[in-house]
Amino acid sequence: MTDMEREIEAEVRNRPPIHEPLPVNFASPRVGVLSMPDYVEHRDGTTEIGKLSAEAVVREYEAAAKDIEATGAELIERVKQCEAMTRDALFVTEEMKETAARYREEAKRIFLQIENCSLMTAEVRKTCTELQEKIGATATIDRVLKPKKVKPVPPSGGVS
Repeated sequence: MTDMEREIEAEVRNRPPIHEPLPVNFASPRVGVLSMPDYVEHRDGTTEIGKLSAEAVVREYEAAAKDIEATGAELIERVKQCEAMTRDALFVTEEMKETAARYREEAKRIFLQIENCSLMTAEVRKTCTELQEKIGATATIDRVLKPKKVKPVPPSGGVS
């Protein structure tokens, strides 16, 4: 026998005998704590001490099994939270990709705008230079072709 069985047997032997019959609605103390699981049942011929010991052990195992199941349920809850976080992270990642694409489009737009401004400014400067050259050439031609101012000569012969 195990130590537990010996202790239970000693306790049972040391109890004073019960002279009064137990009431019909008597429930053993073990029922209120944790009922015996359905997957076990006592065999004929098992002693009371053996039954009590077996019940105590199976109850402890059953309590541990229920704790394991509760831990599993808690783990499933955490997995669901992780899945939700993963979905959220994937959604945010997609938003980030879209934002990055918008930034690239904006960079391209600004790049083209600056280059267009640069091309337009270069064209304006070229046009101005060409106009200045034409204006300068015209002034030179005007100086060459323009008759010099001559002072008017008073009429001779003096008829006044």
